[in-house]
Formats: sequence, C-alpha cells, structure tokens
Amino acid sequence: MKHGSIDYLILMVFNQTYTCGEYSVSYGSFRLIVICECVSRWTCDRWTYKSIFRLRAEISTLFLSSSPTKLATDEIQKDQTPQVPPRIRTPQTAEDAHQPALPARRLTQPAFESRLDSLDDCSDDYEEPDLFYPGAHRINTPDRDMSLQVPVQAKGYYSSLYSDDEQLDEDDDPSPWLDEGMGSLAGSVYLPKSGRRTLTTKDDSSQHAAVIKMGWLDKNPPQGALYYQRRWVKLDVDYLRYFDNDKEVYSKGIISTAFITNVTSVGELKFEVVTNNRRFIFRAESEVERSGWVTVLQDCTRGRHLRSTMNLGSPLSSDFQGYLELRGLRSKLYTVVASDKVFLYKNIEDYRLGVGITSIEMNVGNVKDTDRRGFDLTTPYRIFSFIAESEQLREQWVEAMRVAIDEALSNSEVAERIWAEPSNSLCADCEAPQPEWAAINLCVVVCKRCAGEHRGLGPSISKIRSLKMDRKVWTEELIQVFLLLGNERVNSFWAANVPPSEALTPSSCSEERRRFITNKYRQGKYRKYHPLYGNQGELNNALCINVQCSDVLETLSLVFCGADVNCSTGMTSWPTALSLAIAHSQLLQAELISHNLNTELPRSEVIESMEARHYSAPPCVSHNGFLFKTASMARAITERKGKEEFSRRWCTVNDGTFSYYESDKNSNPNGALKASEIVCLAVDAPERHGYDHTFELYSESERLYLFGTDDRDGHKEWVKSIAKSFIPPSAEPLLKLAFERIGRLKCKDGLNLQTSKVGWFALVGSTLHAYLDDSQEEEIQLRKLNELSIQQDNKVLVLVERGRTLYIEGERKLDFSGWCGAIQAAAGCGGDTLSQQQLTETDIPVIVHSCIGYITQCGLTSEGIYRKSGVNSRVTMLCEKFRQDARRVHLREGEHQVDDVSTMLKRFFRNLEEGLFTSEEASTWLNAAAIQDESKKISQFKLLLDRLPCVNKATLQALINHLYCVQRFSELNQMNLHNLAIVFGPTLFQSDGKDTNASRAIEDLIQHYTFIFEVDEQQLKKQLEEISLIIKVREKSSPNFPSTEPGGHFICTVYLEEKKDTAEQHVKIPGSMTAAELTCEILDRRNIRVKSKDYWNCWEVSDKEEMERPLHYQERVLPILHSIGTDSHLLIKKHLAMEAMMLYLASKVDASKHGMMKFGEERSILGLGRSAGIFHDRYFILNSNSLRLYKEVRSNTPERDWAVKNLRVYIGIKKKVRPPTCWGLTVLYESKKQEKQKRQQWYLCCDSQSEMREWYATFLSIQYDGNVWPQDGLQQTRVSRVLPDTRHGNVSLIPLRGSENEMRNSVAAFSQDPLALFRDVR
Repeated sequence: MKHGSIDYLILMVFNQTYTCGEYSVSYGSFRLIVICECVSRWTCDRWTYKSIFRLRAEISTLFLSSSPTKLATDEIQKDQTPQVPPRIRTPQTAEDAHQPALPARRLTQPAFESRLDSLDDCSDDYEEPDLFYPGAHRINTPDRDMSLQVPVQAKGYYSSLYSDDEQLDEDDDPSPWLDEGMGSLAGSVYLPKSGRRTLTTKDDSSQHAAVIKMGWLDKNPPQGALYYQRRWVKLDVDYLRYFDNDKEVYSKGIISTAFITNVTSVGELKFEVVTNNRRFIFRAESEVERSGWVTVLQDCTRGRHLRSTMNLGSPLSSDFQGYLELRGLRSKLYTVVASDKVFLYKNIEDYRLGVGITSIEMNVGNVKDTDRRGFDLTTPYRIFSFIAESEQLREQWVEAMRVAIDEALSNSEVAERIWAEPSNSLCADCEAPQPEWAAINLCVVVCKRCAGEHRGLGPSISKIRSLKMDRKVWTEELIQVFLLLGNERVNSFWAANVPPSEALTPSSCSEERRRFITNKYRQGKYRKYHPLYGNQGELNNALCINVQCSDVLETLSLVFCGADVNCSTGMTSWPTALSLAIAHSQLLQAELISHNLNTELPRSEVIESMEARHYSAPPCVSHNGFLFKTASMARAITERKGKEEFSRRWCTVNDGTFSYYESDKNSNPNGALKASEIVCLAVDAPERHGYDHTFELYSESERLYLFGTDDRDGHKEWVKSIAKSFIPPSAEPLLKLAFERIGRLKCKDGLNLQTSKVGWFALVGSTLHAYLDDSQEEEIQLRKLNELSIQQDNKVLVLVERGRTLYIEGERKLDFSGWCGAIQAAAGCGGDTLSQQQLTETDIPVIVHSCIGYITQCGLTSEGIYRKSGVNSRVTMLCEKFRQDARRVHLREGEHQVDDVSTMLKRFFRNLEEGLFTSEEASTWLNAAAIQDESKKISQFKLLLDRLPCVNKATLQALINHLYCVQRFSELNQMNLHNLAIVFGPTLFQSDGKDTNASRAIEDLIQHYTFIFEVDEQQLKKQLEEISLIIKVREKSSPNFPSTEPGGHFICTVYLEEKKDTAEQHVKIPGSMTAAELTCEILDRRNIRVKSKDYWNCWEVSDKEEMERPLHYQERVLPILHSIGTDSHLLIKKHLAMEAMMLYLASKVDASKHGMMKFGEERSILGLGRSAGIFHDRYFILNSNSLRLYKEVRSNTPERDWAVKNLRVYIGIKKKVRPPTCWGLTVLYESKKQEKQKRQQWYLCCDSQSEMREWYATFLSIQYDGNVWPQDGLQQTRVSRVLPDTRHGNVSLIPLRGSENEMRNSVAAFSQDPLALFRDVR
C-alpha cells in the first residue's frame, strides 16, 4: 500500500492516524486533493461509513475516467487500471448476485462493553448474549487485525482493504471492477465474479467458508422489541452469521441455511428469515441493498431445505456432542465437535433446529487441561474455558477436540501416496494399520503410538514427521525414497534379528514400545550387520562408491553400520558423499544422506553383549507358588505397607519370565516381567511391611513391584530363583552371597572415562561386590571409603577408596535412588562395636582418627587435656554427627573446642560395645598388668595384642601412640604418664575405677610403647620433631594457619599448571616436606613423567599482588603456608626460564651483577608509602652480601642498602602501580631484628625479559650459594620417595576430583605420604 493512495487514505481515516486536513491521492501523472473533515473512528456512524465507501468509489471512478487512453483489450486495460481497483460491484444478474461478498478491511474500533443477556428459552428470536465475557478471554492482538478473515484467492487482484496481509495480491490477468451506480450499494460489498471462490481447503487461514455476502444490517432483537440493533452480517453457503461488529471473529448467532424455510421482504427496508420455529427480522439501509440480501439468501437456500427435511435433526455429522459449562455462565451450552470445527448451541433443541451461537475453527486451536474437570480451548482470538460434567467426560472432550485439530491441519495427499507401497500401510514397528507418521532419516513409516516413542529418542536419532501435517518436508525425492524402500525392505535391515518374544503388536503397551524402539534404533540391537562392519575405512569407501548408483537400501545399511556420511571422497570437485551423489544425479541417495548428516549412529559398544543376549539360551529356571503383591509403583516405597494393601497372586518363573496370575486356575497372566527387563532385586529387612518377608523388583520401565510372604524358606527360594533368572553366567558367583540388593548398573572406572560399561553388583552388609565386564570379582569395603558422594544432579554415585575410584551412573532414577540409599546406609556406622564403625585405610575408626589428629594439632599444649570435661550438649551433638556419617565431620579450630573433642573420644571408648580389649580378653589384660616381672609383663602384652581383632589392634596402637606423644609434652599440658593412665584406664576397660590394674595396664602400654608395638624409633623421633614444629608454628598464632584433615595432617590445596577446580589437589603437608617433595607428590598422583629437561617447580602465586615466586627445591613448604595470605596459593608448573638461568650462571665468574633499573617503592605492604605509578631510573649493585641502590652511576654513596638474605624476590608487578615495562620484579624486604621488625615492598622494572631473568638468577644464586637446581634434577627426590600403588584389584587409579578429561590423564586420588603424621608406625 503506497502512501497517498486511496487505500492508505481510507485506512488512516479508520485508524484515526491523520486528523482533519487535505490529503493527496496519486494515480499515474494525476494528483487529486481530498479534503477530509470531521471524520473520527470514535464517532463513526452509518453515514460516515457510507460516505467513506462512496468516496472510495467516486475517487476510483474519477481515476478511471481521467485516464489519458482507455482501450477495450485486457492488456491495455491492465496498464490503465489503477493500482487499487474499485471495491464495489453491482450484480448485473441473479447469478452475479450469488457471488461471495468480500468484506471491507476490518479496522480497529473501540471495544464494546460486553453484555450478559438472559438466556430466555421463550424468545422468538435467537440473539445470543456475549457468552465470551466471563468464560472466554479476549486475546489482545497486534496492530494487524486478527479478526475473521476472508479467504485470499490464489488467483485474484484484491486491494489492501480486502487482503489479509495488507498487500496487493498479483494476478497474471487482473480484471478491472467497473461499476454502474456504485453509490447505491454503499452498505454491502460483493466479490467480483472472476474472484469467486467456490471451494475452501484446510490450507487456508480463513475461519469460515467463502463469504457470499456481508454488510451492516439492523436486526430486530428478541421478543420483538421496537428498537433495532446494529449487526455485521455474513452469509456463506452453510450459515448466516451476525456479529456485534465487523472485527469480531466469533458470532453472536448462526443460522443454518439448510433450515431456512423462507426469505421475504416485509415492511419498509426490512426482510425476514424464517426457520421451522424462529423468525429473524433484518433491516437494510436501502431498497437496493434489501433486494440484494433477499435475492442472495433465496438463491443460497433454494433446495437445501427440501434436503434437510428428509433428515430429522441437525445436518452436522457429529464426532462428539453434549453439554459443557462455559466458565462464568449460569447455563450450560450444548457443544458439538464436528470434523474440524466446534459448534456452540444454547441447548439440544436449537442444535436440532440448526440455530446456534457460534462455530470455532480448530485449525488455529489448542486444547489443554486446567483442573480436574476443566480444560481450555485456546485460539489466537479467544480462550474458551470449559467445564465438563466429570473427569472422564473431560478426557473424552479433550481427545475429541484434539482429533478435530489434527483433522483441521491434516492433508491426506502425502499419506495416500506413501501407502501406495503396500508394506507402508502397516507400522514398521508394531504393524498397526494406516500409520500416519514416519522417521524420515530411518526411512520407516510408523503409527502414532510408536511415533511418540521415536520422538523420545530425540531428533539426533529419529526425525519423526507427520504424513498429513508436515507437508513442507515431504519433497518429491523423499516420497520416492519411501516408495522405493518400503517398510518391508527397510525392516530387512533394522529388524533382521528380532526374537519373537520381543516383537511388538498393535496392542503392546508403552513400556514395551519404548524398550523395543530403543533397542531397535538407538542400540541397533536387531539390525543386520554389514560385512564391512568394524572397518571404518572400508565402510567409507563403500559408501562413496554406492552413492553413485541407485541402491538406496545398501546406503542405509552402510550409514547405520558406521560409515561416515561426512567422510572425504578424496576428490576436490566432490569432497563429500552428498556432493558425489548429486553429481551423479542420484537424487534419492542425496535425499537419504542429507537427512542423516547429524544422525547419532546406533551404539557400537553394546554389540557384544547384545549378540550374546540374542543367541544364548535363556537360563533354565522354574519356580511357582503364591505370593502377595501390591500395585506397581513409579516411586520408591517410603512407608510401611499393611497386609490389606497386598493381593494374593499365583506367580511363576519360567523360561526367563516372571509372571503373576489372578489365581492358579487362570491361564492369562495379569502381568509379566521378562528377565531382561529386571534390573534390580532388593530384599527388605524382616517385618518391614505387613508380611514378614518381602522383596522388591525394579524394571527398566521405571516400575517397582513389591511381593511378600510369611514363609521364610519360600521367600529365600523366590529370591534365589528370580535372581538366577536375570543374573548372567559371568556374575553367577554373586548368587551364592546373602545379598540385600543385586542387579545391574552402568559405571565408569580406570583411565578411560568416556565409555560406560555394565556392571553387576551385590550388596552384602558393608561390602559391595562387583563384576565389571568379564573381570574377576571386586570387593569394595564401603566403611573404608575415603569419599562417598552423589554428584552431577544426583546422577552419579562416586566411591573412592585407597587407589581406586568407581563412578556408578544413574541410568534409571528409581532403582538408582534405591542403590544410593542402600550403599550410603551400608557405608555408615552399622552399630556400637569397633568393626561396625566407619574405618580409615589402616582399620582405625574415623572418629578416633579425627579426634587424635585434631588434638595433636590444636590441643597438645592445652593444660589438663583429657582431664577436663567439655560441655555435655556440644559433646552429645558432636557424637551424633559422627554416628550419622563420620566422613562428613571435619574438626576445625575455632569451630570445635579441644575439651569437647577429648571428652567425645573418651565417651566413644567408654560406650563401645564389647570394649577396646573385647569382653572376652579384658580380664586377661588386667591380670597381665598385675605381673611384677617387667619382661614377662611385656611379653604377655605382646601376646595379648596379637590375639585382638584387626580393628581393635590398629585402634589400640593409634591411641597409645597418641598418648605417648601427649605425655612427651607434659611440661606444656601437665598430663604426664600417670595422669593419662588414671584417665584412660577406667575408660578403656569400662570399669568403675576401683581396679587399679586398669590404670596400671594403660601406664605400662604407654611406657613400653616402642617395645610392645615394635615401633621404629627413628620414625617415632621424626614424628615427635614434626609435632614440635607444629607447636612452634602455632606459637606465632597465624589466622591463616592451614586446615587439617581428619587424621591431623596439614592439608594444603595445590594446583597443577593453572588454578581451577578440576586441577586442584589436596595434599597432606608434614613439617619436613620440601618444595621438591611436594612437586614430586603432585606429579606422582597425576602420573606425569619427568624428563631430563623438564624443570617442574612449586610456585608461590599471589593473586592480589599479581606476582609469583618459584620456591627453591630445598625450601620447606610448611613455613610458606604459614606466611602466605588467603589470596595466595601454591602451583606446580614448569619453570620455563630455568635452563636459560643456569646457562647464564655457568657463564659468570662471580655471583654479582650491576646495572640500571627503574625503581618504584611502597614503604609499607599496607600501602602507606608513596602513591603508585612513580618509577625512577636507579643504578643497582648486587653482590654476595647486599643489594645497593645509587641515584646514578657516578654516585659514590648508596641511597639504600639491603641484606640479600632478607630479600624475597617475586616475578611480576601488579598493574595498579602502572609499571613502565612488563618485565618487572617485586621485592619484599623483611628485617630479622626482633626489636624492630620492618617490612617493605618495592618494584624493579627491566628493559627486557632476558635482563629480568639475569637479575632474578643472580638473586637466587646468591641466596642459595649457587645451588639453584639439584644436579640430578628431580629424579633423586623421586627415587627417595615411596610411590603409591598404581593398582588395586583390577581397577586403575583415578583422582578424587576433576573433569573426565583431566581424570583420564591421572592416576592417584588420595595417596598416603610416608612422612605423614599418623601412618602406621612400626
């Protein structure tokens, strides 16, 4: 629509875009000035509308008459016809009068206030109130009018006032619409004869059939009132409809033309429409208009009434009908779903008489449930909120309307063509007739139910499309592919090995369909393997050769057996298989390949197990009898099930299928579970439910089945038989165990974390037995795990013990949650004996390990340790936390009190069931303590020690070792040998303290600790030295003191190569550990091999100061941890400049250097000195004793003089100080004088990287007397250390944390340091 055109002018008048004034209208070389006065859409009445149409017609006529030439031929007339032709045409004959009327463009008008009139049955006229006010919500539309549209002609020349998209539709042969006496027909609009549309299809966006005539009429309201109501009236071949205004989509009333018995003129400008029991009176604006309406209505209804009288009732062919309540109305409406429409009637009588309220086209509808009985029918124009009479009827209504939507959107042309191939008329998966869906990349035609399961596979596996609705995708080539292949030929590949027991039928349930379709297309379980399968190169070559011929089935087989559709052909002109097929005019081949460019191929890793499962005979297990069963569930059982919830069923296990029947006399089972569907069997604790003995079965379809019996022996037999039916022979030893839970899970382990494998697991007490692939049985002691956690949104269970990590994946939520709960419970504290506690790798209870470690670090200098009691409430709370999960409790200074921890440790031993010395041997220990001969006493203690259980012996040794260390520092804590014996004697022997032998026994054990426990005195000496270092460090009381591990070791977070979560390592730091040892520790964990020219180094990195410093290989790590702040960390990475530095130092005669550098200073590390960003050129001299600063080269007296031993030099300068170059050093000076401690920080900038490297190398050489790097590199340090085991059982070591890519390249998770504080000292 052009600016200034007639349409543009009138549209602007309607929309009140322009105000009153002069407007120009152009046509060719002519311009017409139109004066518009007082035309406002808010004040539009009949005169205004009539005037606008008259103005439109007159201007059009003027344009035509003003044309310079006017020829009779179509070609000349086409050239001279105005761009916007006249809209009004007077019918010349009766036949012309029948032409469908095209409405004027419906423009925005003010919304009328909705009314809710009475639904009075006795009204003579049918004027339905605005029923959409309470129950149907108007949807606000954009500027483009969303009201009922007239169909756009495929071939027609319509102006923008008629066009749906506000643009002119072009035609090869447009006909001008010339009028005679147009001014007399201002109220109605006709379609020209050439533009008449006699048939509508579902491809149209129109809401109703083609409109024959439309216009404004006055309608007599109900009960014959004297006033008339203005109505917009439309007539099509089936219905006469009237609306509140011309922009409404849904009518106030509809009258079926099949029930109109008579149409006659009555009175002045009026005419009546008569049905069997109603009269509808309308009034036109002119006699000509009335005559036109009467003529059109008579012609439209002629003969239709005679046909309708032959069939009683409504002519609608109803699919579903009944009463529905429109939310908000007091009355129910009779609703009819017919084909692709929904009709609303006041009652069933009106439905039978053909007089209704409105109709709804379902091609723009959507249905969704809202509550128990309600549902919404949503269209772009309104929302109809319906309420059914019952929940069951609501489901039927929703289904009927959804079928109507499908019918409205469907087109059967493609389906009919596809079905022309006989095998395509049956579903490729279940053989249901007339399938209406297809997987266009898999080339199979499937039914609606199977299509839903295909859609669940995702578009990367199955691109499911409708034969009737997805018309655009069905190119001629794709249709020919389906006709050429057909379901029968395609299934010769996809379903070549389907066992009869797994085949689908049209009546198969959703679970069976999902399992079968997943196996068929995702897993490729039933496919026919190509002879070249497994040889990628040959497959690709075969594909490139085959796409040049017409064998499409062979291409399908190659692609889904692993050929790469994106492989290189080796030809520059046609680099891919797709381009090669197009070049050889194989369009069907190209169509197939184009739909599989990104298809996920069937999983290859399951082929071996799939083949074994296919062709191996099912286990020969047979058992039957009565069991009690509850209804199957989709969630875990959290409550006790009473006997009343169980039903008695006859159950059988036979030929790999577990079936249950109503009784032993029934031949058809109520349900069945194939052995391949059972993924887990869980045995419940006795009396958990109403029946004494119960078990749970979990299926692949996420269902849980609970069975029970009171017969203990029968219960065992059932569990054994069912387990034997689904456990494979490779994991058959699991059946010999008294398991609580058994089944299959997916897991990952070793260095290859990309591929999951199926493992068979059995949980027995606190031990998890596993068979991974064909490996030997693995045992995981759950109470000895270093870590047990659920990660990745509850989808992965991580089990970490010394030297191994296992990742169990949650393939199915239901049985995985059961496994997680059972494993977590088994890994927790199982009772009050030592053996039932959560244990460390050395068989020490975690609670004892944690308490000893915490007190060693934080409490050895606490006066009266173990003699003073903690706060009872805090001790009780702490005990409960350890009982729930000791691994998750981390004792931290400031958060926990020393006396609380020591009291908890004593309480643990006092309340221990059977005691530390066991109830059988406790008296023997006391008797041994009474022996006077020391040598005999020690020998007796050693004998009794060997008779203790493993856990008791390890725990006793750890405790006595701890008490030995406590008494060695009695000058600080006032707890000597005798005091400790008095406290722990009655505690460990659980006595009342009256028997002095208890205290004497503990005193002897502590005093003769090295002899009784055969401890290496050198190792014990080193341990005491480490404790002394801890005490000295603590005396300085730094808030940044490193954290501790439950065992008392200092824990330092060290990063490898870069600081990120996946690169962090938690390392136990003894006081004697050097930077080289720490570096080797990290490299050992990650299995990184050190080459001769690799200078791996430990770096101290300060994020805040933007600087870093490589630690000297002999530098102790613990003091560094004490000195650095929270914004610093340790990083292991290569020192890339080390080789250049060593070459430079080797070339120097003496260790000294001098030269110019730019100097910037901060007088205090707190930033109290000069402002940042000021650097000056200064001359420096560095020798073996000092670093001197001179103002210039010729200066004799230094401005500054620093001792080199007090300098700590870092590489890098923070950007905040604005260094003049990027090659700088940050120097930290700290005075060692106690009386006047002084700390300064300043900066040195060099002109080049090599210069900076030379200065730094000189600093390092002077500070460490030329010993910059070990002569033998890190190899000597590596050899001197005891490396952790690299394997445990048959599972490779992998780290505790980190991404899968990182884990793949690493080996150690939490290896023990031989210098650690609390190893097994002997």
